[in-house]
Parts: sequence; structure tokens; C-alpha cells
Amino acid sequence: MTGPSIEPKAHSHGLGDIPFSKLATHGSFDVNDFPVPNGREEEWRFTPLRRLKGLHDGSVVADGTDELDIDAPEGVTVETVGRDDARLGTAGTPADRVIAQAYSSFEQATVVTVARGTALERPITIHRRAQGGTRYDQFVIEVQPLAEAIVILKQTGTGVRAGSVDVHVGEGARLTLVSLQDWDRDAVDVTQHNAQIDKDATFKSIVVTLGGDLVRLSPKVAYKGRGGNAELHGLYFTGDGQHHEHRSLIDHNVSNTRSRVEYKGALSGKGAHGVWIGDVIIGVGTTGTDSYEHNRNLQLTDDTRVDSVPNLEIFTGEVEGAGHAAASGRLDDIHLFYLRSRGIPEEEARRLVIRGYFLELIGRIPVEELAEEIMVKVERKLAAHE
Repeated sequence: MTGPSIEPKAHSHGLGDIPFSKLATHGSFDVNDFPVPNGREEEWRFTPLRRLKGLHDGSVVADGTDELDIDAPEGVTVETVGRDDARLGTAGTPADRVIAQAYSSFEQATVVTVARGTALERPITIHRRAQGGTRYDQFVIEVQPLAEAIVILKQTGTGVRAGSVDVHVGEGARLTLVSLQDWDRDAVDVTQHNAQIDKDATFKSIVVTLGGDLVRLSPKVAYKGRGGNAELHGLYFTGDGQHHEHRSLIDHNVSNTRSRVEYKGALSGKGAHGVWIGDVIIGVGTTGTDSYEHNRNLQLTDDTRVDSVPNLEIFTGEVEGAGHAAASGRLDDIHLFYLRSRGIPEEEARRLVIRGYFLELIGRIPVEELAEEIMVKVERKLAAHE
């Protein structure tokens, strides 16, 4: 199955061929519509292509296997479907060659559906254990109107993985998606999250990236009705030689929609590289949009690199609120001095400050056991780099 090809000018925002708009970026389900990147393109200039293990040029062989364990409560349907399933590819279009390659190459997809009006009493847990090799995957999460759900996607193991997670949040529904990238140290992961948010629906995404050699994750949101609300939160702790890249895009294509984006990173060790690209678009003719995005980074050692790029495109004068901010720097000496003056050793003081830095974001995770597990992983990673 080949999905529709979307040309740069074929969008509904009335922007014509404005060259600088993210909406003018070529998107397609067909890998042949994308040139092989050379690293000089805007969307690839921060990504070390040589570490993609052939994902970017199609030279890799899809020979990987996964162990997939899904725990779903009553009211949830889990299906394995073929490429001809009509629900596939309807939440968003691949924005780069790797994601298009994944869409062109996958064999089966996993579809998780929460029935209309169902309020789940416990989370849906999807644990994906990569067993090596290269694999392309597609996941679809559909929360039907007036339903409420929490979905936890845990990803562990080794190998090279690429694909999409498509999310549909029906009218008046509520979904929290927690995605944990806890890969082995040599893993490569390139994934696009596509969320379609219907009228008066709420979508909360919480991304936690700790493992892997290279992780490039792109959460994208579009709205299908007024009153849609999206919150995108992210945490990443990037260590020696790791590359963690997060590229969010919020497309306020409908009036009276809301979004909040907050990503926090910590970096420690030689060659640690964190990238955050935050794009927000407020479309032509829309009114009542309320949007804000924020990225903060702690560089715990001198030999780390951070690239933080917030972008805000506004094509209307009728905006409720819009803004963005980004900051990167070292630990606050005043905080460390305050703790040390009360007899706390320097390393313990550093650990407490970093714990407090991440605590608010981790506290947004609505599953206490998972929140505690992530905090332990963060503290272990911190201890390993002290």
C-alpha cells in the first residue's frame, strides 16, 4: 500500500509557496519523494547521519525482531493488521525520508482501540523489547469519543528501529501517552509521533529519553475541532557520546485550540549532544489560539553540546497567547552553595538540585510506580557520570 503523496503547496492554510514555513515542507508516504540527505539540509543538520546505520539512504536490511508485550484492561481492543488497513497513515504524513522508508517497508501494524465512553481503571502498557537487527514498525492508538486512557510505551533492547506512532483522540476524549526510550547503549531509534485531536479532546504526551546511541523523536500535533488541547512534555538525560534529538511540531490549524510544550534536558560527558527543535504554527484565519513552548538544558560538564531552536509562525492577528523560550547553562552556584552551607556534600548537593530540576516534569506522569522508576533511572545515570 502506498499512501497519498503530499506536495509542498498542497495544504489548507492558504500560505501559497511561502518558502520558510514549516507547512511548505515536503511530506509524503513515498520514500522516493525524498532525496537522500547529506547533512546540510535544515531538518538533518544536527543529526550525525553516519550513526543512522543506513536508515537515511535505504542501504539497511530489515532483519530485526521484537518481543511485544501488551497489557490492556477491559474495554480495549488490540489488533495486528496488514498494510491494507484503512486506519493506517491517517494521523499524519512522514516528514522525512527515514519515516517514509519505515512506512513503505513495514509488514504488520499494531492497533490499540479504546471503546467509546470507556474510562480505563488502569493504564495500557506496551512493552517493546528489541532483539537486534533493523525493524520498521507502525503503531496506532485510537481513543474513541468520550473515552479516557493512559498508554505507556516502554522501549528497551538493542537494534535499529524506525517508524510511526499514530494517535487519534476522539471528540471529548482524554489520552495521556508516556513514551520511555530506555534502549541499550548501542541502539538507534528514529520515530515520528502523529496526534490528531478532535473537538474538546485533550492529549498529553510525556517523552522520556535515557538510552540509545542515537534517538531522534518527532512528536507532531494537528487539530480536528475547536477546544482541542495538547500538552507535550519531555525529559532527556544525555551521556557520553549519546545523541538525543526531539523535534516537536504543533499545527494550530483550527481556531480556539491550546498547546503547551515543555522539554527539559541534562547532559554530561564527552560528546553528549542534545537537540530540541520546537515548531508552532498558528494558521491563517484562526482565532483564539493559546500556545507556549519552553526548553531548558543543564550542561553538567564542559564537553557537551546543546542545540535549542524554538520557532513560532503566526499567520493571523487574532491570537489569545503565543510565546516561546529556551535556555541552556550550568548548575546554579547559588543553589549548590545553599545546600553545601548546610553540611551537604557537593556531589549530594548536585544530585538534589538535578532531582528538583526534573521532579516537576516526572511528577506529571500519572502512574506513581512508573514515575519512581524513571527517577531511579535518572539518578543512576547521574551517579554514573559523576
